[in-house]
Amino acid sequence: MDDLKFIKDDTAKRFAEIADMNQKVWSYAEADYAEFKSAELEAKILEDNGFKVERGIADMPTAFMARYGSGHPVIGITAEYDALPGLSNEKGVAEHKPIPGQTHGHGCGHCALGAGAVGAALMLKDWLDEAKVPGTIELYGTPAEENGFGKSFMAKAGCFDGLDCCINRHPNSINSMHATKAVGYYVVRFTFKGVSAHAAAAPEMGRSALDAVELMNVGANYLREHLVDKARMHYAYLDAGGEAPNVVQSHASVLYYLRAPKLSYCDYMLARMKDMARGAALMTGTQETVEVLGGLCDVIPNATLAQVCSDAFVEIGGPDFDENDYAIARTFLDILPEEEKAKVIKAGAKENGVSEEEFAKHPLNTKVEPFSEKDMDYIMTGSTDLGDVSYKCPMVMMSAATCIPGTSMHSWQHTAMVGTSIGDKGAACAARAMAYAATRIYRDPAIAEKAKEELFKVTEGKFVSPIPDGMKPGTGINS
Repeated sequence: MDDLKFIKDDTAKRFAEIADMNQKVWSYAEADYAEFKSAELEAKILEDNGFKVERGIADMPTAFMARYGSGHPVIGITAEYDALPGLSNEKGVAEHKPIPGQTHGHGCGHCALGAGAVGAALMLKDWLDEAKVPGTIELYGTPAEENGFGKSFMAKAGCFDGLDCCINRHPNSINSMHATKAVGYYVVRFTFKGVSAHAAAAPEMGRSALDAVELMNVGANYLREHLVDKARMHYAYLDAGGEAPNVVQSHASVLYYLRAPKLSYCDYMLARMKDMARGAALMTGTQETVEVLGGLCDVIPNATLAQVCSDAFVEIGGPDFDENDYAIARTFLDILPEEEKAKVIKAGAKENGVSEEEFAKHPLNTKVEPFSEKDMDYIMTGSTDLGDVSYKCPMVMMSAATCIPGTSMHSWQHTAMVGTSIGDKGAACAARAMAYAATRIYRDPAIAEKAKEELFKVTEGKFVSPIPDGMKPGTGINS
């Protein structure tokens, strides 16, 4: 059996289904924990194709797990489908033109992410039926990646415990392995309670909660100098105490993100910030309350898994874009400032091994960048709930192009591009790359065992969930 030919042929057979999923989920554009139509669409497709589907896992109505096959290796794939607020835009339109009545948009491309993930699971089902080898595929529908820690809740509930490895993908402007580290973080609300008073007539009677927040922030800003490299603290006022300057504010609160290369260092930062809050409360005569609203583990890349998946991706190739896709891409290239446009063309030409004139005509990445172990030394200062998965089993993430180079994720431009045939082709590319990589692991289960040994050297089998005990999905950052 020629696995490469089988997966390529199956991609062609499944393409219309993958594209339809991308288009429908793009149009639903549902917020985190409210992805009811998106989750049900993908769960029903898997169910109709012979997968056993369990809905509402980990106490989340829009989370599900679909299983097919038997025995080991057990390979997981995660699907996301939540959209982002404020990023609605008409598809294929190279100007900011939100869809009337729709606020959310797939600026991070989760419509194509989920479609590609489900597509890979369907191809692996077809392949397992034909190859007659032991193996199980588990597709996890994971809500609220952007603002709700969906996979973190699932990891805490033990959803990923039985996996031998997990292969994932994310839309991007390139085709590559995403084998870098990423920081862990906590989301923490600091609230202060004081005593109101007339700020002019009796200021001595007041105890300002707003003063406490400001003093705590001053302490935090001095602390920045004394943190490890790549540690980050960002804050936003949730409650400034009111709009009347002549009232001593009796209540105020601030939201912090505390990020660091390891979640254990986030614990240290949290302890220091609790001291800042306590000190500010003592200085102002107020009372402080600290609430951890959620968090994510740092990401542990896995060289063994990344190399196998990269080799498979390079062999099966990047997206099959055509002139229609390039025509769409050129409209988005043309709206860039001339200096930025020139940089994109120069970088894209070098990446794809073509002239700048050629890339300007075809401004989408089709070449696959091979994995390099040096990538694993880089620490991305963003965060993802795949970090929790990476502590549970060997985990890898692939990127497939769904937009022109230089496009920012979380932008209306990406919303507009991923909803076109460019997003459809990127999703199909990712599906076949993940599926083909998985066939290599099914053929050689020792790969998964070696990947697990590599992970154990880092974690020693330990996983500490950043989700506070008793916390329920959807009650954290958005509450």
